[in-house]
Amino acid sequence: MTMSNGNALTVTTTNGETNTSKTLKIFVGYDPCEDIAYEVCRHSILKRSSIPVEITPIIQSDLRKKGLYWRERGQTESTEFSFSRFLTPYLANYDGWAMFVDCDFLYLVDIKELTDLIDDKYALMCVHHDYTPKETTKMDGAVQTVYPRKNWSSMVLYNCGHPKNKVLTPEVVNTQTGAFLHRFQWLKDEEIGSVPFVWNFLEGHNRVVENDPTTFPKAIHYTRGGPWFEAWKHCEFADLWLNEMHEYTNEAKKKIIQS
Repeated sequence: MTMSNGNALTVTTTNGETNTSKTLKIFVGYDPCEDIAYEVCRHSILKRSSIPVEITPIIQSDLRKKGLYWRERGQTESTEFSFSRFLTPYLANYDGWAMFVDCDFLYLVDIKELTDLIDDKYALMCVHHDYTPKETTKMDGAVQTVYPRKNWSSMVLYNCGHPKNKVLTPEVVNTQTGAFLHRFQWLKDEEIGSVPFVWNFLEGHNRVVENDPTTFPKAIHYTRGGPWFEAWKHCEFADLWLNEMHEYTNEAKKKIIQS
């Protein structure tokens, strides 16, 4: 299932060029255990976007049926999209820029603000977190793993046409190590661009500094677990997510009635 908003505006890149934008393809990691998280994430993007976006869930069962994913799930994989996320350039036909994002995100601003940061000299762009979680478990009891560049791969802008990203074939995604994929080891450090942390604002880790708008989150990442889990219903920014959820469910009910 793919959702788009049908808008048609322009994207301005950091080199100052302004071009009529292609639809930004956004792939959202999907896990059946977090269906409502996906729906709210999708809603938060579509609601605020002034540029054309096309949102597609990365559903592991569908990828398996298509012969694109056959990897066995490891003990450290807390979601069904732990590795399938790296199929994003392939799913975008290695063309243009596309975004992958975990389903446990809530967008608070227009996604155009993020695309305005795109720089074609990079193979990909993401938040360069320095993050070591304190908790040993997350979400609904999944093991919290610690590794270099943790959470870098949770929200990535891929320059899908970059020659280096053509390495990410189904064969590689299904056979390479977690370290190779999550640490972007197919790239040199200078090929990995950085975006401000507010685009992957880690609930429970990053902090808002009063009167400093550069610290105000633009996209909240409920990486420890969000309000859709009983254990995390009182987490920081829970109210924002719950408000978005209520708006989404109300709109969904109206559509059912109208149909």
